[in-house]
Amino acid sequence: MKQDMLQRKLRVGIVGGGQGSFIGAVHRMAVELDGQAEVVAGAMSADPQRAEASARAWYLKRTYSSFEEMAEAETSLPDGIDVVMVTVPNHLHYPVARTFLEHGIHVVCDKPMTFNLEEARALVELVEQKKLIFVLTHNYTGYPAVRHARHLVRTGAIGTIRKVLVEYIQDWLMEAVERAGNKQALWRTDPTKSGIAGSVGDIGTHCENLLEFITGVKIAAVCADLTTFIEGRQLDDDANVVLATWNIRSRKGGFAPDFFILLESVAFTSQMKGCKSISRSFMHPAVVDTVHSLHS
Repeated sequence: MKQDMLQRKLRVGIVGGGQGSFIGAVHRMAVELDGQAEVVAGAMSADPQRAEASARAWYLKRTYSSFEEMAEAETSLPDGIDVVMVTVPNHLHYPVARTFLEHGIHVVCDKPMTFNLEEARALVELVEQKKLIFVLTHNYTGYPAVRHARHLVRTGAIGTIRKVLVEYIQDWLMEAVERAGNKQALWRTDPTKSGIAGSVGDIGTHCENLLEFITGVKIAAVCADLTTFIEGRQLDDDANVVLATWNIRSRKGGFAPDFFILLESVAFTSQMKGCKSISRSFMHPAVVDTVHSLHS
């Protein structure tokens, strides 16, 4: 960690997130929200003209045509970035994160961590070797409603948890918008860019994350029914998943939660049933970035 990081704003870079991106601007707003960090550099698109235009629209101090060039240049600058935000499609998470870690730069990566498990294990090894910080943005854990739900469970306010129902319902991929050239739909429905999971990997991962974060249990077994409603689409666009936890597997009590996903929503809901009461929450999507863990 740079010695002066605790006495100044963090200098942040971004890879991806250019014009037409969904998540880039959200990451920028989140990282600059409390005034302790500023996005100063970026390689915002593989298209040089779009990268330049995107950086100009954000008033970035420095712009690059590739993430390799950016990592090399920022490392050599006296005011180079401290951390980079990785906001590219899934198949690029590993090469981008690896490049910046190899140059000694901390990484905040959008989920999923990598394209496959082998890449994830390689990044873990590299992070441990370099003694750097790697942050994965499962952003919903930052919501006050989620923190309160966790408190209710951990303090026993709703009693012994008997069942958990998690839903994440979206509607923007209910039609084959990828065939009309929708940029976000194109890569999310392409297994060579998105990975082996569609709705499960894109939004189901948030359900899994919050289930474990709020309740503290660990998933032991999965029974899933995956569906693809759009004819010709290569990845699932609907999933119903029942999970068993280690509590159930070890026969020490606990619960068998229902884990339910329907592709692509404008909101997130969760429900926990205990022996004393039921807890419900409803949230609109946003990012609560954890890059400021670098200040702690």
